[in-house]
Amino acid sequence: MITIGIDPHKSSLTAVAVDAEGQRLAQRRFPVNAGTFTQLAKWSARWPQRRFAVEGANGLGRGIAQQLAAAGHVVLDVPATLAARARLLATGGGRKTDAADAASVAHVALYHQRLRQVLAEDQTTILRLLAERHDDLTHERTRILNRLHGVLRDLVPGGAPVGLSADKAAAILRAVRPSTATNACRRDLARELLNDLRRVDRQIKANESLQRDAVAATGSTLADVHGIAVVLSAKILGHVGDVTRFPTADHFASYTGTSPLDASSGNRNRHRLNTGGNRQLNTALHTIAVCQARDPGPGRIYYLRKLSEGKTPAEARRALKRRLANVIYRHIVKDQQRRPNST
Repeated sequence: MITIGIDPHKSSLTAVAVDAEGQRLAQRRFPVNAGTFTQLAKWSARWPQRRFAVEGANGLGRGIAQQLAAAGHVVLDVPATLAARARLLATGGGRKTDAADAASVAHVALYHQRLRQVLAEDQTTILRLLAERHDDLTHERTRILNRLHGVLRDLVPGGAPVGLSADKAAAILRAVRPSTATNACRRDLARELLNDLRRVDRQIKANESLQRDAVAATGSTLADVHGIAVVLSAKILGHVGDVTRFPTADHFASYTGTSPLDASSGNRNRHRLNTGGNRQLNTALHTIAVCQARDPGPGRIYYLRKLSEGKTPAEARRALKRRLANVIYRHIVKDQQRRPNST
């Protein structure tokens, strides 16, 4: 089996073919354009038994990785951190060239047994795109609201109340009677910001409608878990993708950053907080844990039990997040097994 490592850039990509022993067989640089995939396919056709390893298949390498996966090739996603470590361990003092990077990517694929296989984009990709767009819109809405609060603070005695909305801001502006040219300018700016706020509110509503349809198309049962609605379902499913890439619930928990890291040394056994993993999934689990710890139900019972054991509130929430990771993993696995095309 020949492994072809690919180091992608914005304007070019470099491919290096290595054999099963890690020896370089050939290398070539391709410009990134409409014909890149065709040229790469022709160049690699000399090796009938081949697979591809792409650095950052969710980043700069997404385009070529998806084209290769759609054509039926085996494509592995190699994180940039692993490729960098392999390059430092190689001979040559870790000198960095595109060819050396591509070879390091191929070497990681040869010796690392748990790399994620790139699959053709599907419904989960749509969910992730919609979830990321929703995050962008909510951040923009927060920025607009903060700016509108600032303008109204200088325009109206006492400013605007907490929990400002488009309707509340409109009611405040209708009562404003500017006494100076400066305040008239502030009122006009506030009206522009109000229009921006209403526009973003409409976009968020439309986005959530699209997410609702996209989640329904997956047949997901995540909404059965208290604290998970459409937005969180879309984010979780979009970032998890193919759940079969996680052999066990423990692997899934590690990916979400909810599994504590072993930091034992000698006779001292201890664990520390995991600050790695997918931070979007970790944030989603935190939101769910806060809801369950607050509201009556099994989650709150578990949270209170941890408090009674001497845990701090933060430690109890982290323990609840770890348990929720198992629950979500089981739901996604069962949902995937129920689909007609599941194997």
